[in-house]
Amino acid sequence: MTTYVTPIDNMRFLLNDVFDYSSHYASFEQLREVTSDLIDVIVLECGKFCEKELSPLYQSADQEGCHFNDGQVTTPRGFKLAYDKYIQAGWNSLSYPEEFGGQGLPQSLGFIRSGMLSASNWSFNMYLGLTIGAVNTIIAHGTDSQKQQFLPKMSEGRWTGTMCLTEAHCGTDLAQIQTKAIANDDGSYTITGSKMFISAGDHDLTENIIHIVLARLPASPKGTRGLSLYIVPKINITAAGDMLASNHVSCGSIEDKMGIKGSSTAVINFDGAKGYLLGEINKGLECMFTFMNTIRIGTALQGVGATEAAYRLSLNYAKERLSMRALTGKKYPEKVADPLIVHPDVRRMLLTQKVFSEGGLAMVYYACKLSDKIDYHVDEVIRRQSDQKLGLLTPILKAFLTETSVESTNLGMQIFGGHGYIKETGIEQIVRDVRISTIYEGATAIQALDLLGRKILLNKGQELRRFCTEILIFCRKNSIISTSPHSRKMNKLVWPLAKEVLRWQKYTLKIMLKSNKNKDLIGSASVEYLMYSGYLFMGYMWAMMAKTAHDNIDKGLRDPSFNQGKIDTADFYFERIFPRVESLSTTMMKDPYGMMNMSEKAF
Repeated sequence: MTTYVTPIDNMRFLLNDVFDYSSHYASFEQLREVTSDLIDVIVLECGKFCEKELSPLYQSADQEGCHFNDGQVTTPRGFKLAYDKYIQAGWNSLSYPEEFGGQGLPQSLGFIRSGMLSASNWSFNMYLGLTIGAVNTIIAHGTDSQKQQFLPKMSEGRWTGTMCLTEAHCGTDLAQIQTKAIANDDGSYTITGSKMFISAGDHDLTENIIHIVLARLPASPKGTRGLSLYIVPKINITAAGDMLASNHVSCGSIEDKMGIKGSSTAVINFDGAKGYLLGEINKGLECMFTFMNTIRIGTALQGVGATEAAYRLSLNYAKERLSMRALTGKKYPEKVADPLIVHPDVRRMLLTQKVFSEGGLAMVYYACKLSDKIDYHVDEVIRRQSDQKLGLLTPILKAFLTETSVESTNLGMQIFGGHGYIKETGIEQIVRDVRISTIYEGATAIQALDLLGRKILLNKGQELRRFCTEILIFCRKNSIISTSPHSRKMNKLVWPLAKEVLRWQKYTLKIMLKSNKNKDLIGSASVEYLMYSGYLFMGYMWAMMAKTAHDNIDKGLRDPSFNQGKIDTADFYFERIFPRVESLSTTMMKDPYGMMNMSEKAF
């Protein structure tokens, strides 16, 4: 049975020791009241809520699923009560602006909260996460009247939000969208069409649902250049935000799907619904990227949460399950057999889960600080550079941390053996739930094309060079040629990292030059390039965590065994996981001609 336990020690290590979030917040005038004590209270109390209210519903919601009856969706038992408690406790409004009824805390704290929610009950958090994206999109692109009309009740939690992009015939290819928008004399628009795969598209948790919808005006250009974005409430509202009648928005069905069954993935029909233009005409996809980038970081957190949950289940089982004897002799002679954890391959699988869980959380926390700089830094240059850097890292976070979560959860099932394949233990649910994470909000290949095509090649690798320089400076400061007291111990981490970062830049340049002659190289190399980039990014995080653990030992901070555990785990990452970059760099540089010239009949 799955039971969420907040990884409080690891979170404190990252928030306080590695990334020094309290000093980070103190550097912004608006955030100086966000002290380390406040951060700790939020983490502890949110963790308690997740453990007490959400974790007990995780498996029962999977077994029950959502119910669809005559156009009405009902969430699993316990969800409505848990949602009401969530709202009453103030968790929903945590990082929304004060002017719209929020608490005005930084978005980074909102992501930290969302990570715990995802790890404890993925399906429940779907209703919350989509709302965050909708709110951020309205804040970024809405008019003042739209913000006043929609945001207070969304901050309060009385309304939730969705993202309506995909249609049955087009999937990821949004250029094929057929949903239509017709301008009305009063400045509103009439929206007609059908959207599918809409996460949390309909439910019984709130009195209204605010859909953010991509649609096309009749005179707009074909393709994605002709898409505009609209706010379409399920129940129509007045300019003051008061409820009116149904807005001709209905749920056609909900999907019977592989995982996250407590989340209603819906077909939503717009039959002449009233909508309101969000942003500029024909700039809908640009505006929607605000929504998608928020959700992509949220999806990365879902992957990390699933990895953490699978690791904790696997670790407990490996310590308790007795099977065979250790190869080097009995470790527990008083027992009929030794526990699984004594066996080398079980340790390999557990440590792989551990490095992806803890390293992945470090990657997200690193990125979250960038979101604060975008929101609060007084220097426009710093804000712009932070936005560009977060843009570079977002596809890596989303794709790498979900791909590694699929690997990690499957390792968990392997550790459980046959017991992992039955529902009682809970690991098979995590395996099913996590599989969607590599697909929705842009599949891995889409993220890879975004990284290599848009974020790197279009700006000629400028942002990548800045990130590489940052890593190389860290490596130099903590190598034997520096005055660092741990330089000799750190050498086995920072030297291979620095060497590979230099190769990262070299490979990127080669791909740039070769792709000028053959564009298929971008597509054939992109996924391997993204995974290669992810292992380097995570390597940077593990080197940083090892350095912090060494410093803690010197200063007498934290339990020595905790710090040594971080150092040993970092060693495992660089010995057993980081070498994957060798095969990835080889395959991503291969010419695509043979693959692309192969006859379709040969498949």
